[in-house]
Amino acid sequence: MDRLSPARAGELLRAAEGMWVLVVGDIMLDRYVSGRVERMSPEAPVPVVRVERETHGLGGAANVAANVAALGARCRVVGCVGDDLAGERVRAELERLGVLADALVAATDRPTTVKTRVLARGQQVVRFDEEVTDRLPPELAEAVASAASSQAAHSDVLVMEDYDKGVLGPGVIRSLVAAGERGGIPSVADPKHRGFFDYAGVTLLKPNAKELEDALGTRILPDEPDWMEAQRTRLGCHNLLVTLGERGMALQTHEGRHVRVPAVARAVFDVSGAGDTVTAVAALALAAGAGPAEAAALANHAAAVEVEKAGVATVSPAEIRAHVCAHDRRS
Repeated sequence: MDRLSPARAGELLRAAEGMWVLVVGDIMLDRYVSGRVERMSPEAPVPVVRVERETHGLGGAANVAANVAALGARCRVVGCVGDDLAGERVRAELERLGVLADALVAATDRPTTVKTRVLARGQQVVRFDEEVTDRLPPELAEAVASAASSQAAHSDVLVMEDYDKGVLGPGVIRSLVAAGERGGIPSVADPKHRGFFDYAGVTLLKPNAKELEDALGTRILPDEPDWMEAQRTRLGCHNLLVTLGERGMALQTHEGRHVRVPAVARAVFDVSGAGDTVTAVAALALAAGAGPAEAAALANHAAAVEVEKAGVATVSPAEIRAHVCAHDRRS
């Protein structure tokens, strides 16, 4: 593929700092309970974790928004949280990061999605999920679609982050894609299984390999241009970007161009949150005037920085620039 030069990367990152990003999707709170294991339970063959620390972080669409904020851009997030403590924590953390959370819709009959990970010696022992994944009832879906559509007119790029938690139903997705088209702004979607085929018209569809394979029900062939073009046409997106983990990415553009983006990670410590980083950086790059291949390359470097960090993390423009420069020297 065409090499992304340090100068061009810097230009895009500087331009991104002035962008407004609208992120719509499934909001989650990540809860981490850490401690020590000194014995096994006498009640069952499981370890006993002596709790020493508890922390919270943003997940799902909220983590995409956190990544946008870390890159210096302005962001508003639209989604649904419960009328509960977890929802309050999500709002407070978004506001601390400078992300506008005034368009979050509160639900009284469904909780904020919370993923609780119990850790010992740096390893995950068990995870608990508190959630309702049914589609939003019509009144809540309309409230989300209305809030998002009204904000799209004031945004430079629209991001749809789908974790199959019920916010991005077919009607909401169609209204958001249409809002992006009316406003003449690029749209980026990270799809999940239930709504995979609902994103027709989106500028960039960004599934990972497993998501695409599950949706299609067949083995994927990301290295074959004809196959990639057939899937792009079938999905109705302008550009299809498939993330392939340690194999990098595969991009098929609306111009019929097939681009393989090789992995550039120097070391992989933790892949958690890397997909959210890719989504945020690709969206900002498109808003800043990048072509699809440039957006994929910049997002690839950002993901390489993110996976070198522990847990779900964000990356800064300086870290991305440094990684691009280092890779350029090695090449």
